[in-house]
Amino acid sequence: MSEPTPVPGQPAGASIGAPAEFPPASPAGRGMFGVAGTGDTSGFGGLTRRHPALLDTPRPYGEYFDEVVDALAEAFPGFQDAIERVVVDRGELTLHIKPERIADVCQSLRDDEALRFELCSSVSGVDYLGDPEGRRLHVVYQLTSLTYRRRLRLEAAVTAEDPHLPSVSRIYPTADWQEREAYDMFGVVFDGHPNLTRILMPDDWEGFPQRKDYPLGGVPIEYKGVEIPPPDERRSYQ
Repeated sequence: MSEPTPVPGQPAGASIGAPAEFPPASPAGRGMFGVAGTGDTSGFGGLTRRHPALLDTPRPYGEYFDEVVDALAEAFPGFQDAIERVVVDRGELTLHIKPERIADVCQSLRDDEALRFELCSSVSGVDYLGDPEGRRLHVVYQLTSLTYRRRLRLEAAVTAEDPHLPSVSRIYPTADWQEREAYDMFGVVFDGHPNLTRILMPDDWEGFPQRKDYPLGGVPIEYKGVEIPPPDERRSYQ
């Protein structure tokens, strides 16, 4: 077997413990879920994450995108204050919304005759650990206009220290359990949600498993009497 790779900050030949013992390498944008050192067979340890710069897309946006943005600007009086940027990428229109205004924007998108985005098909979370702005937790909303056969993506970003934004469940009932999952996995708090409790993990679980600084190993798993070690303790066949 190959010699173990030295661990930063550890003396040569030091034993390597669970990933939870090491701080996340967020400044370098390397690794994931607290993985560090050798013994990781998941592939996350060597991952290098890049943080692309988000810039406003210049007009014309193309397709129906200009029409949607113009209709929202006319229907929603606080458009200039609520919209942080408009991005068109890979044939998709994304409106980056200030978190405190997300519910107001959704209300106009659903109710205005020129917009009619009646369906929220998905509310999901993303953790951009090491985000230069400090707002690493992003919530993504996928909206569909059944009337006009159009799709729209909304994105709102919050900090891990203050992960609050309004719930849209009163506007889109489909968001009820989706917001609960984003809360359970990422720790995003949706203010005004009727029953914001864990939906996948036990009620007394500590931490949020899909945050990038959540330890990948260290949690024993038992399946039909067989103990499965965490990834950092599994045998490597390199």
